[in-house]
Amino acid sequence: MKNLEVHYGGIRAVKGIDLEVAEGELVTLIGANGAGKTSTLKAICRLIASRANALSYAGEDISHSQVHELPRKGLVMVPEGRGIFPQLTVEENLAMGAYARGGAGNTDKQFATFPRLKERRTQVAGTLSGGEQQMLAIARALMGDPKLLLLDEPSMGLAPMMVARIFEVVREIAARGVTILLVEQNARLALELAHRGYVMESGEISLSGKASELLDNPRVREAYLGEDAV
Repeated sequence: MKNLEVHYGGIRAVKGIDLEVAEGELVTLIGANGAGKTSTLKAICRLIASRANALSYAGEDISHSQVHELPRKGLVMVPEGRGIFPQLTVEENLAMGAYARGGAGNTDKQFATFPRLKERRTQVAGTLSGGEQQMLAIARALMGDPKLLLLDEPSMGLAPMMVARIFEVVREIAARGVTILLVEQNARLALELAHRGYVMESGEISLSGKASELLDNPRVREAYLGEDAV
């Protein structure tokens, strides 16, 4: 994306940012609440209106694409708050993920990644624990066989053990060659996992670079890792 802007009325929430994710990369976007991270992801998915000189995906300008067209192109998002269908079963939620891509999908592959979901395949999704719902949201996205997966705060509200499992799964997905853009408030986990990172503050990109370099950056360590700057 180049010069991406998002406005809410008179408020300029995203202020002309440039951001790039190369094929096969895992890139993270970190920042405080209200920095504009979720707005950026929603703009990529065309869920909210944006202004951009270029919003390009796999060499195609998608600045004016319709929301429903993007999953069929391989661009899929797991939203903050999971966005599952609470009245549908686990299997029915997964079927919806495949439907968005226009196919039947393969639940066996997802059940191999998430054995707990297989145990609960006929259970109504709204009765799952928070961690199980997050697993379901990711599995549903994977049913669409994404080329680019956008993850918005996958660890939010989860117990530490479940956070570790979710990040393990994200690592596995990246190892399969799926390109990932990860928005995450747990900056340390995100940067330890990512190839590159961007730091967003007040709607602007304030820092970017290799994830390892950002982990060592005194400003990042103080503001996002809870460490004193040296």
